[in-house]
Parts: sequence; structure tokens; C-alpha cells
Amino acid sequence: MANELMDRRQDWLDSLVGDDFFKNFGKQFFAMSPETDNLLKTDVKETDKDYQLTVDLPGLNKQDIHVDYQNNTLKISAKRDSFNDHSDSEGNLIQSERHYGRFSRQYYLPEVDRQGISAKYEDGVLQLVLPKIAEDTQSTSQIEIQ
Repeated sequence: MANELMDRRQDWLDSLVGDDFFKNFGKQFFAMSPETDNLLKTDVKETDKDYQLTVDLPGLNKQDIHVDYQNNTLKISAKRDSFNDHSDSEGNLIQSERHYGRFSRQYYLPEVDRQGISAKYEDGVLQLVLPKIAEDTQSTSQIEIQ
């Protein structure tokens, strides 16, 4: 009963199906990555000059976060080795939503000036600015055909 009261993620499938076999079927089936569906929550903003990303990475150390841009794709990966378990002396824990292990996410962001990318990690939030490649107006010109 306590677990049912604590489960904030019950969806329509849980309420329709009483069989434990199907209880989390919808979440597992439709989630891209069920183990990490709550990790790397990201806001992506595009302007004329850049892409701006804000990524929630609470409880991580800066040295455990890796950011790479290659082939028009930004990849953010991180690892959390462990966390303190808050179960009681008998091992009882009603709900645990904290994750540990390795996780990553990729974002397709074309035509970025790789040399100008900046990143800042503070208070569990990673902020990235990826400037776009400036259009060279002189690289195209009309050529007269004789």
C-alpha cells in the first residue's frame, strides 16, 4: 500500500491492468532508455548566432562529466559511482529514484564552430553555448558563363 501511495509515476496503463506482469509494461515499452529516462533533462534554445543548452546533472562532480562535439552531434556523458542508501537497519526502502552508473545523451546540432564552444558546470547545472559557423558572404559569388 505504501509503495502505491509513493508512486508518482503511475500512468493510464497501470490503472487499467491489475496484473503485475503488465504493471510497468507501458513505461518500459515506450521509454527510449528506461534506466535513464529521468536523467539529463535538457533545455535547448536556438538563436541566429548559437545553440544554448542547459542540462540538469545534480549530484555529479565536474570531472565525471564528458562533453564532445563531432560530426554535427553533441554528446554528453557522465558517471556516478554510487550514492548513500537511506534504507533503515532492516533494509527497508519504500522508493528510490536516484540513479548511479554511466549515462549519456546526444543532440544533433549542425554547423557549429567547434573552437568557440564553451561549457560551465555550477550547482548541478551544465550550461553550454555552441556558436554557429558564421556565413561567409564572399564565399559565393555569381560567375558569368562565356
